[in-house]
Amino acid sequence: MILPRTPQTTAAVAAHYNDLDAFYREVWGDHVHHGYWATGRETPGEAAEALVDLLADRLEVRPGLAVADIGCGYGETARRLATTRRVEVTGFTVSAAQAAYAATKPVAGTRILMRDWLANGLPDACFDRAYAIESSEHMPDKQRFFDEAYRTLRPGGVFGIYAWLSKTEPKPWEVRHLLEPICREGRLPSMGDEADYRAMAEAAGFKVEMVSDISDRVRRTWWICLRRVAGKVVTEARYRRFLLERSAENRVFALTLLRLLAAYRTRSMRYCLLVLRKG
Repeated sequence: MILPRTPQTTAAVAAHYNDLDAFYREVWGDHVHHGYWATGRETPGEAAEALVDLLADRLEVRPGLAVADIGCGYGETARRLATTRRVEVTGFTVSAAQAAYAATKPVAGTRILMRDWLANGLPDACFDRAYAIESSEHMPDKQRFFDEAYRTLRPGGVFGIYAWLSKTEPKPWEVRHLLEPICREGRLPSMGDEADYRAMAEAAGFKVEMVSDISDRVRRTWWICLRRVAGKVVTEARYRRFLLERSAENRVFALTLLRLLAAYRTRSMRYCLLVLRKG
């Protein structure tokens, strides 16, 4: 497990997304996650939706199911699944800015809560499906993240995770220059590898049905983000002011974009889809 030199908390994660709220929506769009390029010809918007659709297919999402979106961002994935798959989705975010924006785009079948998943207060066995798209990385207690998913799923329920994972046994230079700074700058309390996630899933009671490395299909996301940020810096003064403002704690995330590109290129970091089932 990769740990940042400076411990990261849930409050720090919330502050990160609140502080960068406008930038995330302008650079990423309402889907605050990677895109999936199956053919290479998809637009960024189509690729973002393809990532959601791939997850829904793997989780066997069908009409009428109750679904948990753990770390729902702006709620766009929840809205897409409620609309296209006719399910009831409850989303969880610790960011006030994300919850407020999601409230401006209500869709039947969705409910977005500003609530920490690790202290969700939900009854046992209340969901048929659950997923976490690039949010497990932000969990300070990853075992509890898995435990709560297991507890709140009904028997036979399926849990899907898109996760940033480190390679197995990264070299010291990869940890020092790429993985540890990505954790620290991106407000990740830790970054596990595939073995870590398998062990925690099984400790919670899940059966691991599939782990699929789709790094090559998603890494184009960071080139697009970098180009968009560069364009904004050139054309918009507020981007330049933010990057030059010494008191802006999260401005370093611009540097993290470069680290992420390097981490994918060197295969120091992987992007995987895990599918787990509650027996």
